[in-house]
Amino acid sequence: MRILILTQVFYPDTVSVSQHLTDISKHFVAEGHHVEVITSKYPYEDKDTSYPVNDELEGVKITRVWQTKFGKKTIIHRLVDYFTFNFVIGLKFLLKRKDFDLVFVSTSPPFLSFITTLICKIRNLPVYFWVMDLQPELSIASGLIKEKSISARFFSVIGNYSIRRASKLISLDRFMTKYLISRGGKPEDIVTTPVWPVIDGNYDGDRLSNPFRKANDFGEKIVIMYSGNHAYVHPLDTLLNVAEKLRNDDRFLFVFVGGGVRKIDVTEFKNKQKLDNIIQLPFQPRDQIKYSLSSADIQVVILGDGQVGYTHPNKVYGALFVGRPVLYIGPKESHVSDILNQIPGNISIQHGETEELKNGLEAFARLLDEERIEIGRLNKSYAISNLDPELLMKNISQNLKK
Repeated sequence: MRILILTQVFYPDTVSVSQHLTDISKHFVAEGHHVEVITSKYPYEDKDTSYPVNDELEGVKITRVWQTKFGKKTIIHRLVDYFTFNFVIGLKFLLKRKDFDLVFVSTSPPFLSFITTLICKIRNLPVYFWVMDLQPELSIASGLIKEKSISARFFSVIGNYSIRRASKLISLDRFMTKYLISRGGKPEDIVTTPVWPVIDGNYDGDRLSNPFRKANDFGEKIVIMYSGNHAYVHPLDTLLNVAEKLRNDDRFLFVFVGGGVRKIDVTEFKNKQKLDNIIQLPFQPRDQIKYSLSSADIQVVILGDGQVGYTHPNKVYGALFVGRPVLYIGPKESHVSDILNQIPGNISIQHGETEELKNGLEAFARLLDEERIEIGRLNKSYAISNLDPELLMKNISQNLKK
């Protein structure tokens, strides 16, 4: 089978969507499919860097297209970047020779799935839509647009078109599946499967000997780490407020790894409050993630209020896979809760419960090393049993011909 994948982000970009699409592409090739990817010439974060126009990765043919690169300084800049990318990739797809059997698309950027689905209808091609998040719901829940605004209605219309016209919908959890059905998705055409930890190997050495921990001078502190994209859908306020409350407790260190539009919020809070217990580090290359994630004593997973079913913070999978306890901040009922309710010892609180989180972290600090290790062991055991990457990717690929 010849598969064409359209996406804004792909290898060697380190953001989550890029890594998962890279993994599934290589998996398709390993199963004997021919895979071609059309993507952006520029990384998601650093538009000063550019990748080769023509490339190949383990049998995956990669073509990269031009777009503007104003970045994320303003909404206008982001919209112009989105528009030029969507226009150029849509035109390239429309003019491309029809020598493939299906088209695979995700939700980065939001408008791409609509363009892909529309052109696939014109060209009579099946389209597989991997739904990572949903618009305008996320923007409304994050306060970026108003529920009854023209932009919200516009994105609802094009979103509904993509959902209803897709040959297959790949949903990440039961909440998302339910919502996709409410928007017109056919239950028989929905494949519900979570994403997998994008980690090459694991670090099983001594806690204090972890090379990432040593390189960044964490010492013996209890490291509370948020690692990944700092997006509007991941409100950091509760975590930051607890860092301020624990500013004089030398046992704790709050580490923020990654980038995104809310990275500046962390920087400004740290500087305004003069907090020495917060440090910020950049996104880590994939081959270093096993060290960075396992350097923490507890990994933070955040889901915003009103966002269940619209997005899927997959940071929980990496935390489980490296065998670290999880601190979840978000709604009581979610796909993260579904997992953590099966594993004792992790911390779950809701947004705004600053005092409860402070008490929870202080209780965590009083645990013996053996007790914290046991929480991590149970988490890793769950990941091994339920989140094997090969099995999850196979669950997607076996539906290609159905």
